[in-house]
Amino acid sequence: MPSGVLPAIKAFMKDHGGSAKAVLQPLGRIGVRITLVGADGIMGDQVVPSLHIARAVVDAVPQLELADWDRELTSTATPAPEHARRMAAWVANS
Repeated sequence: MPSGVLPAIKAFMKDHGGSAKAVLQPLGRIGVRITLVGADGIMGDQVVPSLHIARAVVDAVPQLELADWDRELTSTATPAPEHARRMAAWVANS
């Protein structure tokens, strides 16, 4: 497991309501994105090398719940303004 992933997720959860939901999204050869939605709706993420490691991360963090992008989760997820700019990449920065 990458060394900074657990501390980063725990810090995210501490800053965003004490719990979070995690959606695992395979990225091909890059690995798996663990998209976090905090109890306050703010989103964050971490990338790990494999689905096996992503599941181990979820299992290792109390108050982190494995989830899917269902209606309930998507209605509570609130990307921070800087997230939208990063996702738009060059479009937002041109």
